[in-house]
Amino acid sequence: MERVMTNHQESQGTPYIPRRKPLAATIGVFGVGHHTYWPQFDGLLDEMKRKLAVFVNKVHAHGDQVIDFGLADDARSAYSLRSQLKAASLDMIFCDMLTYATSAAFGVIIRDLDVPIVLVALQPLKALDYSRASTFMQLSNDDFCAVPEFAGVALRMGKRPPPVVLGTLEDDPAADAEIADWCRIARVLHDLKRARIGHFGHVLENMLDMQTDATALTAAFGCHIVETEPDDLMRQFRLVSDGDAEAKKRTILEVFETPDPKSDPITRKLTNEDLDMAARVAVALERFVDEQELDGLAYYYEAEPESPMRRLVSNLIMGNSLLTAAGFPMCGESDLKTCIAMLIEDRLGIGGSFAEFHPIDFREGFVLVGHDGPHHLNIAEGRPVLRSLLKYHGKPGAGASVEFRIREGPITILSIGVTRGGRFKFVIAEGRSVRGPIPPTGNTNTRGFFRPDVRTFLKRWVAEGPTHHFAIGTGNEAGIIREVGEILGLETAIVAGGPNDLAS
Repeated sequence: MERVMTNHQESQGTPYIPRRKPLAATIGVFGVGHHTYWPQFDGLLDEMKRKLAVFVNKVHAHGDQVIDFGLADDARSAYSLRSQLKAASLDMIFCDMLTYATSAAFGVIIRDLDVPIVLVALQPLKALDYSRASTFMQLSNDDFCAVPEFAGVALRMGKRPPPVVLGTLEDDPAADAEIADWCRIARVLHDLKRARIGHFGHVLENMLDMQTDATALTAAFGCHIVETEPDDLMRQFRLVSDGDAEAKKRTILEVFETPDPKSDPITRKLTNEDLDMAARVAVALERFVDEQELDGLAYYYEAEPESPMRRLVSNLIMGNSLLTAAGFPMCGESDLKTCIAMLIEDRLGIGGSFAEFHPIDFREGFVLVGHDGPHHLNIAEGRPVLRSLLKYHGKPGAGASVEFRIREGPITILSIGVTRGGRFKFVIAEGRSVRGPIPPTGNTNTRGFFRPDVRTFLKRWVAEGPTHHFAIGTGNEAGIIREVGEILGLETAIVAGGPNDLAS
């Protein structure tokens, strides 16, 4: 955590915080074919194995753990394969449609596995050479032939039709991009069902939309909610040495600018006292999450006025921002649902910053999108700003606070609401972050443009029943987030499409 790196953001002068843990998933691959073909056509089985090896290498190139389960070509081999797949603790499975295969090579697998299965139909040739065409050539490129059969059998087994990657084995950027996206989804699923999300304190009182049943989160996402104590954080805080604090201060000053205040009278230039406190709390927070073996944290705690605990828990902003940028989602106001949304966006590699809607600009047609306090530093436009605040509005305490805007370009927001029936729901939208001035208040604010216009968008957004918080990330990613929701069996709503028709 002490090392500050740079990546593609370097041209904008934005420091890059390295991940605490590498992204990971375990992906299974098996091929299917028709056993009757092998004795009929010499060399066809070898060609199928070659095609499978090429595809396995494509998946492996994304850095995930890939297990090649070989080829199923009849019911007997499918039943044997089912047991192997179930024992492997997989996050996703690619079924490589190597040639026509009867659905007996697939039916029991789709019936008995609770892991997403993607059908992949990538034929070697962009088109048959019709002047030289043969049955062997056709069978070698018959990747799509059994896809409708497999989809129909999935429905009969009570499952939704598997998604399909369709194209050519080589020189097909569209198919390669789809494979990459499915690997990204696998990483989300890998961490969701294993995550230990810490929680301490309580929801900020009266925020009725944020009350969350920890068991419901486990049921929907697989994660475990770890109830922690702020006293354990205080214990770590007391152990922070002067040397620890000085090292963290150097890291903070590498990442942040500390400008003079502008128009807001509750802001001032970062003080040495606030910097020292933020650094000490950041060190303690990292040790606390390591000790608890956490993958995320939602918190809100007020403590006794003027107490050391009040001073500690109201100065988590800096440590929170550094951790969130490093792939450890943290959100205040004890919003566990949005912590999950942040984790999803982070594992997709698009950021995932804690946000809500702020004032609307009716002259230019945008809404300010942000939140007080901590944010995902790796999606900042330029170097983020650190200011001292005389008060945190709506909350107790004072100290250092983070200010920046998200870098210009497409953005995607994800809120996790709760339906009347008590089920979680994904509410998703795409828009655009456009460069321009933001309030110099020590908070994040981004100029968010959404189609068809800001009034219509915001009315449609609230009609879907989101939590008032959401995760915000970069890119046009509504489709992939909707796929995650559908895999999890959740209702999903995309409120606005891409920003292509927005004025730049």
